[in-house]
This record gives sequence, structure tokens and C-alpha cells, in this order.
Amino acid sequence: MADHLADVTKYAKKAVNEAALAGLEKTYRLVLSQADSRFVACSDPAERDTVRENFLKKKLGLTGGDLDGAIKAVCEAMKDEHNKSRLTFYYLLAEHFDKLEAFSA
Repeated sequence: MADHLADVTKYAKKAVNEAALAGLEKTYRLVLSQADSRFVACSDPAERDTVRENFLKKKLGLTGGDLDGAIKAVCEAMKDEHNKSRLTFYYLLAEHFDKLEAFSA
């Protein structure tokens, strides 16, 4: 988790919620263990659609707001990273929508 904490700390707007980060890591352990799904490819529209549909809508229960804009904002924030960690990406989106408590339990 130390690697993930360091990565999230680079981008988080507030102090990192370590309980939420641990919850995200537990929830997405299988996804993170697979090389082809460990990272988010911002240049791929299908990948951005997957993040919107499977994470923002299904997992966080979001239906309104600028979901695509939030995804683009995280892509922009992480633009210097060639391999954008899915865990960091999801943490930043959950932080943006004030939904970190969904993973803190």
C-alpha cells in the first residue's frame, strides 16, 4: 500500500484518506493484479467510457454531474504519468465527487 499512498499523495487535493485507499485497494485487488487493467489509458475513449460506466455510475452511484469532465480533469492532472495507476485514478475521482466514504468502511 505504501506505493499507492505515495502515488495518491502526489495528486490528492486533501490529506489522503488512508482507510478509503485501503478499501479501494481491497475492492480492486483482482483488477490491480492484472497487467492489462492495472492502468487507465486516458487516450482510449473506450477506457474512459468504462471508467464512467463501471466506476462512477455503478460503483459510486452517480447519475448526474459532469462525469466525463471529471475523468478528463483526472487525466489532465496525471498527464505526466505514462502509466496512470487505476487505484490512484479511482481515488481522485471518488475524492472529486466526495465519495471516499464509500470505501472507508
